[in-house]
Amino acid sequence: MKRLVVFCLTLMLFASCSVDDDSTSFSFEVLPVESVDIPDEFELGETYPITVSYLRPSTCHGFKEFYYLKENNERTVAPITYVFDNNDCETLEDNLVEATFNFIVTSNGSYIFKFWQGEGTDGETQYLIIEVPVIA
Repeated sequence: MKRLVVFCLTLMLFASCSVDDDSTSFSFEVLPVESVDIPDEFELGETYPITVSYLRPSTCHGFKEFYYLKENNERTVAPITYVFDNNDCETLEDNLVEATFNFIVTSNGSYIFKFWQGEGTDGETQYLIIEVPVIA
């Protein structure tokens, strides 16, 4: 009887497994920032939405999250997208999309935001740098 139960369980295990890989294949890509909607000033303890606009290169690109590096009062930000490995992707022209994150003001002084805009012709990293003062 034990052998029959073990045999049935083993049979169900193999029957439920599939050798076909139906999983979606994708990679990640950091895209350059085109523009930013950010307040002119912050108030300590408040939360502010910051909207980043970037060009979506194809229909296979979808927003995942923000690259967000915090060093003292300096923030480096860039949108990270999924890039699905489909053969039916369409290249998009001037498809500006937005993504928003909430920023909580936790210290005095000014915040310096560096929004990644890619690399220049010389290979040097370029940023859209915006300084936002914190008011009392």
